[in-house]
Amino acid sequence: MTPAFRTLSNRGEGPPADLLAGLDLLRVTRHGAVLHLRLHRPDKRNALSDRLIAQLHTAFLHLPEDVRAVVLSGEGDHFCAGLDLSELVERDTAAAVAHSRGWHAAFEAIQFGRVPVIALLHGAVVGGGLELAAACHLRVAEPSARFALPEGQRGLFVGGGGSVRLPRLMGTARMADMMLTGRVFDAAEAERHGIVNYLADAGEGLARALALAERVAGNAPMTAFAVMHALPRIAEQAPSEGLFTESLMSALAAATPEAQARLQAFLQGKAAKAVAT
Repeated sequence: MTPAFRTLSNRGEGPPADLLAGLDLLRVTRHGAVLHLRLHRPDKRNALSDRLIAQLHTAFLHLPEDVRAVVLSGEGDHFCAGLDLSELVERDTAAAVAHSRGWHAAFEAIQFGRVPVIALLHGAVVGGGLELAAACHLRVAEPSARFALPEGQRGLFVGGGGSVRLPRLMGTARMADMMLTGRVFDAAEAERHGIVNYLADAGEGLARALALAERVAGNAPMTAFAVMHALPRIAEQAPSEGLFTESLMSALAAATPEAQARLQAFLQGKAAKAVAT
């Protein structure tokens, strides 16, 4: 892996909170058990440079232990306009492969990390920005959000995991349409096609994303782990293997002290009621 994608070691760096504070391309705030990470390159529409990818990777490897959910958003008018193309022209083929694999490592730290991640989407959600959003577990979009994969018009192909994650959200044919024709989806179309989970009014996306994150943060950790790590793998397995994996994960989750306590609360009529989203 190239030096650009080496994440910072926690050894000698102090506690994770200090480590996160040193990431200059991310803005970090806390809302109880929820951590809010904002991409901070607004002058570049939060385009993903090597340093920003490395800092994202570092952040998700070193989340504070008491964080139970993350909201990921972009500073300024856009979520993320994709790859910083000014860096692309400087790479030969070997470096380009290493660069793509660095993105894969960073985004896998999000998708298969310790806590669920909710992406707040507005403005440009383009190319690598859409790939980043696809690595998150839930996506909230404001009306300004625009979704595109312009790689086809630039002689490129996705390199941040989009060819794996996006067809599972929207379907292969729809992704091919976006790449071949430059088709752009607005927020409502993205929600209809499965890219977005929730729509929010202009200026209300952060409140919606934080409310969802707070609800997610209240789940039992083993349940969150099962949804994040087991569910996508079960979906890829043959039915018989998937059912066996489900049985194992179900038994593990139910055996935790927190699950037992929640079951007792339910039986005693003390459990929280389900609420509409």
